[in-house]
Amino acid sequence: MYFENEGYEVKLASEEAYFLRLSKYQKQLEQYIEDNPDFIYPESRKKEMLNNFIKPGLQDLCVSRTSFKWGIPVDFDDKHVIYVWIDALSNYITGLGYDPDGSGDLYKKYWPADVHIIGKDIIRFHTIYWPIMLMALGLPLPKKVYGHPWLLFGEDKMSKSKGNVIYADDLTSIFGVDAVRYYLLSEMPHASDGSITYSTMIERYNSDLANTIGNLVNRTVAMVNKYFGGVLPCNTASAEPDEEFQATILSAVPQVEKYIDEFRMSDAVETVLNMAKRSNKYIDETMPWALAKNEADRDRLSTVLYNLLESIRMLAVELSPYMPTTADAIFGQIGTDIRDYDSLRTFGALPLGSKVGQAQPLFARIDGEKLLEELQKKQEAQQKKEKTVIESLAQIGIEDFAKVELRAAKVVACEPIKRAKKLLKLTLDDGSDTPRIVASGIAQYYKPDDLIGHTVIVVANLKPAVLCGVESRGMILAADTDDGVQVLFADGMAPGAKLR
Repeated sequence: MYFENEGYEVKLASEEAYFLRLSKYQKQLEQYIEDNPDFIYPESRKKEMLNNFIKPGLQDLCVSRTSFKWGIPVDFDDKHVIYVWIDALSNYITGLGYDPDGSGDLYKKYWPADVHIIGKDIIRFHTIYWPIMLMALGLPLPKKVYGHPWLLFGEDKMSKSKGNVIYADDLTSIFGVDAVRYYLLSEMPHASDGSITYSTMIERYNSDLANTIGNLVNRTVAMVNKYFGGVLPCNTASAEPDEEFQATILSAVPQVEKYIDEFRMSDAVETVLNMAKRSNKYIDETMPWALAKNEADRDRLSTVLYNLLESIRMLAVELSPYMPTTADAIFGQIGTDIRDYDSLRTFGALPLGSKVGQAQPLFARIDGEKLLEELQKKQEAQQKKEKTVIESLAQIGIEDFAKVELRAAKVVACEPIKRAKKLLKLTLDDGSDTPRIVASGIAQYYKPDDLIGHTVIVVANLKPAVLCGVESRGMILAADTDDGVQVLFADGMAPGAKLR
């Protein structure tokens, strides 16, 4: 077998190994998944494991190796070490102090785990191999395995070779940690892959954080300072929009809880954002600036601003797990530290008479066009720098070149190599007592008769390599041209002559 793309021969190999009999537990695992429909989550991952792997028939799993020594020794057979995934999975329980002769308190307290949250690319290990290991040990399985989706650059996987990698340090230096956390949570659906680009990050930052949340807090605190000297107003003059507004804010709390329980973080974050959107709408409905013009409406203005401050406080409590720094800033501006979760059960926990802080922008709007232009220039500068480094590394001194032994060699025979479309076997007279064999990847450019009798230049001190069963001792020089590869001939030069 020959792997053309790499030019290396693929050889069949074998070694002694121990296997875990997955097949023995197939029906038991299948039944467990059917009896516990929430064990693999989301549903698409469960269907993938059942239909693509389990139901077609499980093959026994190799769990030990003998061809290397690093790893966990098999205590009953010192020739073997445990394959890495088996040892890694067992850490879930051994890290808690599991011992078949008597487990520790941590294991008894925390196992079985409520949930394994793992990347979707390793879900087979956690929903097939790991459960069967536990079944074989007679131990309980984790209650749920959540296969988390990937974060893509646009619609592609991130790759250094593609140049589409976005680094967390770069994002946080531009947008701040809280904004990055918000974006990642809001743009990562629970079942499908998320997406990130600088353009979408800027758009979300400006629309959700600067315009919706930041603007709500800023103008509400500013109005309290302007109209009431910064003292938290009373709440005595309710009107038609208030009851519906309060009910909407309160209804967000159980919604968020439900989404978190279902690992639907993007839906949870969107629900919190909708609290801010509804509060902004409440400002448009009540028009505090118009109420401020009439002394008779002062009590009504006071109630409107109280309702807004309370909705902002509840918003800050909900934001705390996702954006802790932002939540702290909000609590500071509205003049309260009432942030316990139970305070969200009713509307009106904000005490009267306290003093708000000064309005400060939470998120400054970003000039997207300017930032993208700066990022493009930065990327081009980085690429230029990397190119310069590579070019400097590619330079060699005369002492390096002197290590390469170049000789003239006459092609006395040439033939194709079986099973290798790209390789020719050249037999060369390099002036020594024995012919030199070289395997060269030029078969698509030259036929054997094109080369026989010509003198070529060969790298004579290259380390031998076996290519498709042929030991190649050297490399002939050739050049890349518009028409393909062209061998450098040195006809007229005596075989064995050294080039300097």
